[in-house]
Amino acid sequence: MDDADDIYMRSWTGTIIGPPNTVHEGRIYQLKLFCDTDYPDKPPTVRFQARVNMTCVNQETGMVDPRRFPMLGNWKREHTMEDILISLKKEMSTPQNRRLHQPHEGNDDQRVEQKGLAARCVV
Repeated sequence: MDDADDIYMRSWTGTIIGPPNTVHEGRIYQLKLFCDTDYPDKPPTVRFQARVNMTCVNQETGMVDPRRFPMLGNWKREHTMEDILISLKKEMSTPQNRRLHQPHEGNDDQRVEQKGLAARCVV
């Protein structure tokens, strides 16, 4: 959770460690997951904080596109935040994403400054 005072537990931060044998190996990706009032019936919005080149991610905003990411597009209320992160990590290993050129790492490409975190899910 991002905000310990958020009694509705809407805003979360997740971390994905890039899978081995891909261009993502050794990279650590921070994501923001936001659950609106219709969650868990509707999926959360998911956004990468740093730039990443993946077929399911909008290059300008970092938003994961539900039309290109089946877990969000075919959402089931049984899915969890961890399921989303695991599925995105698997997506990094797919043939269409595993070798895509990635932007340079560093603070210059960060979209949002981080806040203090109360809890975090790492996959």
